Amino acid sequence: MSTLRSWLLLLLVSLAPFAVADEPVKLRVLSYNIHHGEGIDGQLDLQRIAAVINSVKPDLVALQEVDQNVGRSQSVDQPAELARLTDMNVVFGANIPLQGGHYGNAILSRYPVRAHTNRMLPNLADGEQRGYIEATIQIPGVAEPLLLMATHLDHRRDERERLESADAINASVKKAKQPIALLAGDMNATPDSETMKRLGAMWTSVTDAPIPTIPVTEPKRQIDFILYRPQNRWNVVEVNVLDEAVASDHRAIFAVLQLQPMHTP
Repeated sequence: MSTLRSWLLLLLVSLAPFAVADEPVKLRVLSYNIHHGEGIDGQLDLQRIAAVINSVKPDLVALQEVDQNVGRSQSVDQPAELARLTDMNVVFGANIPLQGGHYGNAILSRYPVRAHTNRMLPNLADGEQRGYIEATIQIPGVAEPLLLMATHLDHRRDERERLESADAINASVKKAKQPIALLAGDMNATPDSETMKRLGAMWTSVTDAPIPTIPVTEPKRQIDFILYRPQNRWNVVEVNVLDEAVASDHRAIFAVLQLQPMHTP
């Protein structure tokens, strides 16, 4: 009988992190364009990037401009190294072959990543190939899996590619039919742009007023965002731009979000 009790206790402990809570769950979310680990001082320093990430103890991180085994960044597997330095799970989306390796986006997660897919975005006029990662993440205390989409949109003045990318992202999340989702990344678009208005048809930004993220020394424009859906499931507890101006050419945007429990009839 004692053996049976021990087995049941072990089972309950293993299932406990995934028990469904009746209370809101807080998530700490960060989006950071890391400029392949090169700071504005010209130094390659992933430990410095990791220190910025660790400073806010995030649960979920969307990273842009990440190198994997690329010559310019000493052929380091940056996603794997950042996962080690932050003690988080990682998935990487390779969008461009570069100097013996690949360049793209990454997601760090404190929680298990159940599935992930890297999808290419529309490419107009031979621009830099962009993409986005769709990651399904199991959050302890939440019945439904979370869909986290992480991206980096085109930087050129002509907005056409960003608009098509916004449409592609919206179509993808609609097709996925996930009840809860986050979208984070460097959109290369300001809050009043047509790109952000188009994303705003399906997503809500964590901030109503712009919070500048570039240029890193004296930020004047916001082009880095964290967005959520559906609107009625999330509350914004805190949002700010991190006060670090050397490790990358962007400042990181950070938000604490409160996910409301799903109410069943």
